Amino acid sequence: MENGEQVISSKHYNAGKIEVIDFIEDQNLGFHLGNVIKYVCRAKHKGKEMQDLEKALWYLQRYIDKVK
Repeated sequence: MENGEQVISSKHYNAGKIEVIDFIEDQNLGFHLGNVIKYVCRAKHKGKEMQDLEKALWYLQRYIDKVK
């Protein structure tokens, strides 16, 4: 980060043994699938489960449409 800026990791991204971003990068999932994983993983922890699952579905559908 520039100018000493720091990213604060929210609890809804750290619910398991590893951070979601570490898994996404390790698996080289890219933007669309990375967002699917992000929203699915945080859905039960952020307080807006259905909204996050619908966002995950939206990104997955965009990826499917792109691959077709």
